[in-house]
Amino acid sequence: MMRTVRSGLWTCSRCLRQASRFRVRDQRRWLSSAPGAGAQINTSHIPVDHSPTDLKHDDSLLREIFDSASTFQEFGNPFRPIPYRDNVGLFRNKYLRSPDGFLQYANVTIKRAQKVVNKVLNASTLEDYKAIVRDLDRLSDLLCRVLDVADFIRVTHPEGSIQGAASEAWSLVYQYMNKLNTETGLSNQLGKAMANPEVMASWSDEEQTVAKLLQQDFMKSAIHLPQESRDRFVELSQHISELGSDFIEYMQPQQMELEFRSDDLYGLDPQVAQSISKSRSKWGTVRLQTMLPEATVALRTVHDEGVRKIIYNATRTASDETIKHLEAMLRSRAELAKLSGFKSYAQMTLHDKMMAKTPESVHQFLLALSKRNEPLVEEEVAALLQEKIRWSKKKPPPTNIEPWDRDFLMTHIRFAMRSRQRTDDSLSAYFSLGTVMQGLSRLFTRLYGIRLVPREMLPGETWNPDVRRLDVVSDTDGHIAVLYCDLFYRVDKCSNPAHFTVRCSREISEAEIQEAAERNEDDAEELPIFDSPIAAANDGMHVSRQSGAIKQLPTIVLVCDFEENKGRNTPAFLEYHQMETLFHEMGHAIHSVLARTSLQNVAGTRCATDFAELPSTLMEHFCADPSVLGLFARHHISDKPLPYEMVADKLRISRRFEASDRENQIILAMLDQVYHSSLPDEVGFDSTEIYHALQEDFGKFPPDPKKTRWQGFFGHLFGYGSTYYSYLFDQVLSKRVWDVVFSAGHNGAALDRANGERLKEDLLKWGGSRDPWRCLSDALRDERLINGDEKAMVLVASWVDKDKIASA
Repeated sequence: MMRTVRSGLWTCSRCLRQASRFRVRDQRRWLSSAPGAGAQINTSHIPVDHSPTDLKHDDSLLREIFDSASTFQEFGNPFRPIPYRDNVGLFRNKYLRSPDGFLQYANVTIKRAQKVVNKVLNASTLEDYKAIVRDLDRLSDLLCRVLDVADFIRVTHPEGSIQGAASEAWSLVYQYMNKLNTETGLSNQLGKAMANPEVMASWSDEEQTVAKLLQQDFMKSAIHLPQESRDRFVELSQHISELGSDFIEYMQPQQMELEFRSDDLYGLDPQVAQSISKSRSKWGTVRLQTMLPEATVALRTVHDEGVRKIIYNATRTASDETIKHLEAMLRSRAELAKLSGFKSYAQMTLHDKMMAKTPESVHQFLLALSKRNEPLVEEEVAALLQEKIRWSKKKPPPTNIEPWDRDFLMTHIRFAMRSRQRTDDSLSAYFSLGTVMQGLSRLFTRLYGIRLVPREMLPGETWNPDVRRLDVVSDTDGHIAVLYCDLFYRVDKCSNPAHFTVRCSREISEAEIQEAAERNEDDAEELPIFDSPIAAANDGMHVSRQSGAIKQLPTIVLVCDFEENKGRNTPAFLEYHQMETLFHEMGHAIHSVLARTSLQNVAGTRCATDFAELPSTLMEHFCADPSVLGLFARHHISDKPLPYEMVADKLRISRRFEASDRENQIILAMLDQVYHSSLPDEVGFDSTEIYHALQEDFGKFPPDPKKTRWQGFFGHLFGYGSTYYSYLFDQVLSKRVWDVVFSAGHNGAALDRANGERLKEDLLKWGGSRDPWRCLSDALRDERLINGDEKAMVLVASWVDKDKIASA
């Protein structure tokens, strides 16, 4: 799941870690697999294959470096004592060779940024104004270079000194950025440039798009208001960031521990019960930690309804302090929006950066989705009630289900659905991590002509010896991106899977390279020694040359939490949902790889949030396709191909109650919208009352008990404030793309290069530089979408008809 937020004028959409207690999983592929009407397309632009002859070697090594610890060690382990001069720095950024380097990097960056600011403020000639968009984009890139890498390192690096240094660097640059957000001189100069027809005519479409984005961001930053209001804007922005961080970091339940008699937990998995009894129990009793996964397992398996009720209430009740942080953040966001001239934070967020454009459009979409989903939920609730009657020994039999019954009854129905056919092995035996990575590379080669190539790392390049580096190599363009894979579980690492862009694609001008070659003496003492001016212009990180232009390569990190079988000398095996997660996150990465724009403000996933989840959600359709699985899914010992019946059985079971899961997601999306309306600014705002009211109005399941406060565990409210609906919206869009562009995988369409090129050329390669409605219209060959108005939103909702949902 990509964490995306536009935190200010100079920080673009990027993956942020949301360390929420509960990972709100996407409800995946819940529309039908009926094929769409794929249009004929011109295939003349498909490039000739110029791939090198070592493909088989790369392909085999890719699997081995993830599946064999010894192969990875032989390939190259940079974690050994080294002289400082040999340390290339994190991500090969030569500033980041020590904790002190982060602060040095921040200070050097602010100096360079201020030079760009002065250049823009002093612009007076026609040529000066023509250069303003690229100057401002460079300013954005300079600050994001620090913010993006520091944001990742401060929550990922195992060493506290480096975490602290990264946090300090992030705060320093973030404060500087907030001041720039309210710099009237920058806004005025941009306005003058945009008012000049000759300047506008000289800009490319991409430059014009970025100019409009920057102008809109200035307006959001209260730039048109008096100095006192602009100062308040900066203060509020910083305060919201701190409140959001506190909300995530200190999220916890009101009651941390529950105590039961051992007999009370009858039905609990014996291994789980044994692990609890060994670590947290006294004679005859068991202590259950409400923050740990054992509580969730107990809700699914414990027979005693009264015990489940106690556990449910405890795990759904956030602490007073957590709710305090949440409501303070929501009130501050409402004040920020009002200060900027908007009715609500949702209106401020949606009006220019999102496909939906208005809270009203989002509301209509969610209402339509809820209406179509209602009868399906009613059928599932009826099935759960029948299961409860079967289990119950009460007379008369129960006539309703309770909130704490839901997971228990679903678990038992799903268990009864399991195939009675004996199999020699589990599904995960066909999904070693190396095999899945190999399959992803083979899929991308067939669709886009790119592959994942293992690359030996240099000393100091990564933050942990488990990290693997892959270079993304194109058949036609050579090395086009760097991908770091931190995929194994560690105690000191957050378990949330995520995609981070630590450096975006961007064209580096000859002037910047010349500037790097002519650093003045004041800077020289602060700078590392670089091999060339080009290397200095990109801090030592990778660049590429294409058509005479120098571009900084996208540098991406994928983070997951798979168990590594180090002691048993066997590969890490993935459950189906873990394999699906890896495909999802890799969808974000490929978007970052293929959308290699000239300006970083619109590179890769720096696009509308309700568009950014489309490529990743689309990848989940590929991982369920038989032809795609046929590329790689083979037994780790026998090498026999995966029997697809095992996958079909798994999907049938996992999708059994997806309408109920979808109902919950719809309510959460509605909750996000209400929380970011004008309500938090009103006296008596109560986040708990609002949540329970939405459950009652739009839920077919019984609402939570009145004293519970689950909203305190909804971590996405910070990173996805007012845009959480994007998951549901992009599920509909990705299903449509799967049906129309890839014919729902029929007749090998999921591996057809022409289809891949169509998706890349029409949708992926643009990043945020083109209206997403136009990208979607082009990819689907549907001109009804091109205006992106309320009619287009209604059209999207109409794709979700009852028959299609029911057949999912």
